[in-house]
Amino acid sequence: MKRNTFVLLALLLVFALVVGACSKPADTPAPPASETPSDTPAPTDTPPAAGDTVALTVQAESGWVPHYQSAIDRVVAAYPEAKITLIETGAFDHLDVIDATDATNVDVADVFALPADRIYGLSNAEVLAGIDSQKLAGELGGFADFDAGLGGNFKIGDEYLAFPYNIETLISFVNVANAEAEAVDYTKPLELVDVTKAETILLPAFDAWFGVALTNSAGIELLGKDDAGKLFSDMTAEWAELAPEKQAAIEALFNYWKVQYDNNTPLFDTDAGWGYIDDTFATGNAGVIRIGGPWETGSVSTLAGDGADLEIYPLGQITVAGKPLTHWKGGWGLGINSRIEEDAHKMEIAHALIKEIVNPEYAVDLFKATGKILENVTADTYAGSDLSDVDKKVIASVIASYEEAPARPLFTEWGSVWDTWKNSILSWNAQTPASAEEAYKEIKASFDAMMLNF
Repeated sequence: MKRNTFVLLALLLVFALVVGACSKPADTPAPPASETPSDTPAPTDTPPAAGDTVALTVQAESGWVPHYQSAIDRVVAAYPEAKITLIETGAFDHLDVIDATDATNVDVADVFALPADRIYGLSNAEVLAGIDSQKLAGELGGFADFDAGLGGNFKIGDEYLAFPYNIETLISFVNVANAEAEAVDYTKPLELVDVTKAETILLPAFDAWFGVALTNSAGIELLGKDDAGKLFSDMTAEWAELAPEKQAAIEALFNYWKVQYDNNTPLFDTDAGWGYIDDTFATGNAGVIRIGGPWETGSVSTLAGDGADLEIYPLGQITVAGKPLTHWKGGWGLGINSRIEEDAHKMEIAHALIKEIVNPEYAVDLFKATGKILENVTADTYAGSDLSDVDKKVIASVIASYEEAPARPLFTEWGSVWDTWKNSILSWNAQTPASAEEAYKEIKASFDAMMLNF
């Protein structure tokens, strides 16, 4: 199990000082080893004595508080001895506190939210306690294959260090008014290869967060690990060695860049590109389809006639050389602070709290409060609720896109890919390659250099 070394050392030191200061007279026999006092309760299911309080803290963003308080109330009804206090703070602000201190800091909650890509760093820092996720999953129900989904992303070795909280992946947004004005049939997938007008598809492919949707569609591994754990990248192969579908994806990307370059748009500009996408997608302009996260729905809706012109689809509404865009199985989990791992009763209540926060019975309430979508709840359940039509379309599109998405690479070395990809694609503006093969040389050079660093 994960244990915080600093906590254990501190407990040992306190114990030694107490024993030294309060030692019995020489003629008083020491208690048997099995009765030796300890600051850490023995793992047991026996509840505390009447009147004792089991104190826990839980991190929650301000908008999450109503849902969390309801979950807390249900837990306290089952565990009257529990006193659960909310630490109202942003999830990333809370993680910043952890990074700046450690798990023993009182400002770090006993139960908190974390994105999947932080699991290895938090594990290495010994911040997370092991969770009986398989038991929780069985009690909650609805998981088709726990380890194949988000649950597996939170497993390191033989231990689960967080429990699935929210599934995330990219989806497609369409401005139907613009599509109709441009005579574009948005009801069927739009092919990147067919783009002749720069504004039709707005894909910030220079940013790897969005660019991987294109590479994933062709099975391109920007950075992976083989069965032996050795790092590799498809982007270090020679052009002739690339499989035809991978060449086709690079050709599509090159041709898309060429359309933007020839029309002098700022789409492939790390500073101006984002504003260009917003401006072009707004009703009355020529932008038809863009991709983004479900959390962008509000801002995108505002651009599309305050929602009147907005339609929402799965990510595969854009295809590349005939293959649908696919992002990653991303998401968030709920973790338990390692400092309470040796307290069996606190751990039991922490598990109960997680179970109530993600209780499928309250999935709609969870979405209303947090925007989070549970992996073990069907789109039909959300569709039959009192959520808005837009929310229902977002949820259905996320679930459909998530089902098609590969698992997200979570190893730390992948962090080098972000700038490697971006710099290589943006170099085309200066190098102006004449063909996809020439453009690929810039990508290969960047990835060759990256691999030398490992």
